[in-house]
Amino acid sequence: MARLRSDFWVSAYLRRCGVEGVEAVLRRRGSAEAGSIFVKVDHLDGTASLYGPAPQLFVTDAGERLFARVLHAVTPLDVEERVTRELRFDSDLWLVEVDDRAGRHFLDLAPEE
Repeated sequence: MARLRSDFWVSAYLRRCGVEGVEAVLRRRGSAEAGSIFVKVDHLDGTASLYGPAPQLFVTDAGERLFARVLHAVTPLDVEERVTRELRFDSDLWLVEVDDRAGRHFLDLAPEE
């Protein structure tokens, strides 16, 4: 099965957050077809987390997008610095920012390594 295009996935993700009553905005638009997607979750308490694509070993033929926690409960500045480093490596990435005090992200996570 083919993987869903990044632009379609992000559009659906933003709708899902809205349906759940969670504020989410697209901060950076990447490659429509295959850009990597990162999700920053601001916990609204001075901390934030960052989720990015899961390592390839967790990707199945089903084409689903799995995410891994890149940073957890760090300062928002730490997340921004990490995103800046990722942008140097992959200028086509997408960045979605979610604001939720409970830290909800609605992502399918790969098993912890």
